[in-house]
Amino acid sequence: MEKDIFFTPEGLEKMEAEIEYLRTVRRKEVAERIKVALGYGDLSENSEYDEAKNEQAQLEERIVKLENMVRNARVIDEDDLNTEIVNVGSTVAVKDLSDGEEDEFTIVGSAEADPLSGRISNESPVGGKLLGAKVGDVIEVEIPDGMIKYEVVSISL
Repeated sequence: MEKDIFFTPEGLEKMEAEIEYLRTVRRKEVAERIKVALGYGDLSENSEYDEAKNEQAQLEERIVKLENMVRNARVIDEDDLNTEIVNVGSTVAVKDLSDGEEDEFTIVGSAEADPLSGRISNESPVGGKLLGAKVGDVIEVEIPDGMIKYEVVSISL
């Protein structure tokens, strides 16, 4: 049995739109590339054909992967969230206790994670430790450079 993959409603919508785009637009584009490459003749030395077939295989693999993720999607219902405890879908302000610097993270499912924009996975070391925390709690997370301690400053939706 595959595990649930958490999505925000917007994240699931984005994923479904990508699947639709890949199925309709990209499949046609790749099929056209294969058709053109077939016109070049001898397939044994036809690198354009090989590249197009490889692209087709990668495209189909991506579609299957995304469809499986959507099939196992668990949409986060914001009505079920509160600001008392960190959960998937929460935005959390934390203070680094070593330097006093504050950061803000939104906890999302692994499929929506984008650490550079502050969207961290519930399966990441920091995201996993923050789950279940309350304002004032201190969490310790092992990172490549050692340990980091965060104090939860606020929780919002």
